[in-house]
This record gives sequence, structure tokens and C-alpha cells, in this order.
Amino acid sequence: MIFTLHRYLFREQLRVFVLTTIALSMMLSMGLMLRPIQDYGVAPSQTLRLLGYFLPITLVFVLPMSALFAGALIYGRFAFENELDACRASGISVMTVILPGLFLSLLISIATLVLSFYVAPNFVHRAERAVKANAKQILFRNLQRKGFYDIEGRWIVYADRADPAHDMIYGVIIVEVYHDRVRKFITAESAKILIDSKSQFNEITVVASQTRQIDEFAQFDSGQLSFTGRFPPLLADNVKFQTIDQIKRIRANPLEFYPTRTMALKVRTQLAGELLGSAILQKMNKPEDYFELVGEDRIVLMSVHAVTPADKDIGKLLFDGPIRLLELDPDRQNLTCQWDCQSGYLYFDGDSINAPMDLVLDSPSWDRGGGVKGIAGKHVIKNLRLPDSIESQLTEDRLLSQIDQIPTLLQKPKPTRQLLQLRNQLRLFIAKTTNQIRSEVHSKLVLGLGCTTLILTGIALGIRFRGGHLLSAFGASSIPAAALIICILAGKDMAKNPAASVETGLLIMWCGLLALTILALVLYRKLTRT
Repeated sequence: MIFTLHRYLFREQLRVFVLTTIALSMMLSMGLMLRPIQDYGVAPSQTLRLLGYFLPITLVFVLPMSALFAGALIYGRFAFENELDACRASGISVMTVILPGLFLSLLISIATLVLSFYVAPNFVHRAERAVKANAKQILFRNLQRKGFYDIEGRWIVYADRADPAHDMIYGVIIVEVYHDRVRKFITAESAKILIDSKSQFNEITVVASQTRQIDEFAQFDSGQLSFTGRFPPLLADNVKFQTIDQIKRIRANPLEFYPTRTMALKVRTQLAGELLGSAILQKMNKPEDYFELVGEDRIVLMSVHAVTPADKDIGKLLFDGPIRLLELDPDRQNLTCQWDCQSGYLYFDGDSINAPMDLVLDSPSWDRGGGVKGIAGKHVIKNLRLPDSIESQLTEDRLLSQIDQIPTLLQKPKPTRQLLQLRNQLRLFIAKTTNQIRSEVHSKLVLGLGCTTLILTGIALGIRFRGGHLLSAFGASSIPAAALIICILAGKDMAKNPAASVETGLLIMWCGLLALTILALVLYRKLTRT
């Protein structure tokens, strides 16, 4: 008899639970799909595929609510139709009656924990791989639909016509935005799109032909120019969608987290610039000394009076004259030209590890020997390399440790305020990310373990509200559910804030679960006494 009763209650709960889960999952999943559709131009066929990948994310929130609704509704109706009283009259206790609900709540807790820690993050990364596999299609759909495509917030590519079959675009204008300002415009008759799939992301390379470049220095024609950027992620750069293995790697090396890596490379650019400026000044102690920089097609010997890091541009060095620059042939190392001016500057063309440097001289006079002399408006030397003595200090495996030792690395002159601010921002971001990882782990544990208590609370309230409307029990049980969610969100916000105590935020989460557990114990104590 008891087995039949349990099977009946579990079957009824399962029926309501499944129907509610399907309805809520479809609504929430479509909400998650709005961003890929709007921002990426995902094709309709790919939308259905991504819908399946995003389903585990919605199930993390849908399963507890569906089980709560099913438990409150079924047990409320069970009590309302006096079936509970009949069971009591037959000698079956309330605790025996709720065993099917307890079993369902335990299943939901286990499922929520597995979804939160393993399934949802893995499916998010599968969605990333699916988008990566169709990166070419998405890029060309955006070019055809909007007429432009933004690559990593730095390069904006405009095209009059796109030819996906041959990976070509025509009537091209490329705008480079660097550190929130427009650096250059590039026009081209055509450009070829190349996509290289990496393990963590896609690289998009645009190779433009028959180009004309317009920047702050001058405008000039060139045969071919290329640049590379990263295909934007969907959700993989969010801490909450990292797998357990990824969390372990991020804890061991913060640079494994792409947003941290991006910020660290900005600090590296500024640090490299100031180390280079310090090295140049040390070399200038003797008037006859020149500082050597090596480029792709020349060797540059430079003598300057003063070097000053720019206030706003990251990694930029300002030179004060008199400035003398000697260009040597890299093969024969013969002097090809001598340049003299009173001002100039040097900057890094990007924040990557191997970013080249460009050197600019303002209104220099030049002398090629043999009486061939003149004055130029600007002289730009591109693709200079950072000296090996500095490059070796700032390799990726040593980057964070060297950033922490900035005051030791830079003593004369001392590190600039901008460099110290960038370093502090990086430290703050790493601390915030570490705290966020802890808060995400604990919030998932609290939510997963709280499912059991939450569903049992809904069952108890369903029995107590049997005299009212059937949905009133679900409404009443939603109040403690909302309180638990508020505790989790408040605890996460406090734990993610480096200025606050992480332990306090975690304590708020667990106190919410404790309060819910106490409420459930009080309710069942009253039910067993009634």
C-alpha cells in the first residue's frame, strides 16, 4: 500500500515537474539566445543548435523552481482532497507521505550541482566551439547585414561587398582604434579574410591589398597590409562558466583567464616602454654613446637629450632634442642616413608580447652623405624590436612576478604614476577574479544543497495552505526561495568586492541556507504535531 502511495505521489510530481521544466526552459533559453542573434548574426539553423548548448544553463535555475512548484501543487492538492487525512487515519505518518518529495528534492540537488559545476560550463565551451567553427559565416553575415564588423574593439572593418565563397571583401575601409582613440584609416580595393582556429579562441587575419594609409603622421600608399584580432567570445570569458579544471588553472596562473591576460599585457606595454626609456637614459651618460634599436630592414643608433613617458598613451616615450639618429644597413652595417631634430616619440604598435615599435621624428633634417641633404616633415621608422635585454625580463612566464617588482626594476627614473595605476588595477582585477571564483563555487554549493530544503519547504507550505487556492502554497514558498536567492546574490556581490571581506559574503550565503533549513524544521515540527 505504501509503495503504491509513494509511486502515485512521485508520478504526479514528476508529471507537473516535467511540464513546468519544458515551459520555463523554452522561455529562458530564448532569452539567452537574443545576444548571439543580435551581436553575432547567428544563422537560424545555428540558433537551434546553440539553444541546445544553452539549455543546461537555464536548467540550473529552472529545475529547483519546477520541483518547488510541483511539490507545493501536488501535496497541496493531496491535503486539500483529504487524502492526507485518510493516510493519517490509516496510521501513515506525514514524514512517510513526503518521502517521494524528499527523493525528488535530492535528485534535483544532485542534478543542480552536476549542472552547475560540470555540464553547463562544458556546454558553454561547446557553444564557443560551434560558433568558432562558423566564425567565417558569422563574420560575412555581419558584413552583408550591417556593412561592418568590429574585431576585438580595435579594428572596425567596413566593406561595400562581401564574397564568402572566396573569403574576399571589396571596397574596404579599416579603422584602427587604440586606447579609445582613432589611430589610422586604411582604404583598400579588396581584402582576404583568414581565420585560424586556436585551442581557446579564433584569430581573424585581414590581408588588405592596394592600400592607402592615413594616420597622424602622413598618408601613403602600400601594396599590402595585414592585421590580426581575436574572434569575440560568447560567455567563455565569464568566471561562472569556467570548468573545475579551468578554475584550478586560473588559480595557479591568473594569465590563463583571458581578461586578466589582456590587462596584464597593457601593464607589460607600459613597463616595457619605461624600461626602454630608462635604458636609453643610462646609455646617454656619455655624449658619444648611441642606443641601438634593431628593425626588420635597418639598424638604428639613437642619441637623445631627454626621454619622458607620455601621460596618457600607454607605452609611448617622448624624446627631447637635440636628437640624432643614424640608420645603418643591417647586412653591411654602413651608414645610410643621418637624421637630426628636436622632438620625436616612440610607441608600441599593440599590446601583444611581440608587438613592434614605431619611431617618429618631427621635422628632421637628413643627410645621406655626398652633399645630399634635406628636411622632412615627418620620418617614421616602423617595426623596431624591443631589445633582448628588456624582452627577456618580460616573458609571459615571468610577467606577473616582474610586475610585482616594478619599484625594483625601475629606480632611475622611478616608475610613473600611470604605470603604478595600471599595476594596481591589475592587482585589483586579479583579487576580484580570485574572490569571484570563490563566490561562484560557494554560491553553486548553496544553491545546489538548498534545493532539497527549498522543495521540502514548498511541500510543507502546500500542506498547510490546503484550505486556500492551490497556487497560494507555491506563492508562499516562493518567498523563502526569493530570500535564499537574495542572500546568494548579496553574498556574491560582497565576496567579489576586494574592499569587503570575502568571508562575510560567503557567510551571508550560508546563513541564508541555514535560515531556510530552520524554517523547514519548524514547519515539519508543526506538521508532525498537528
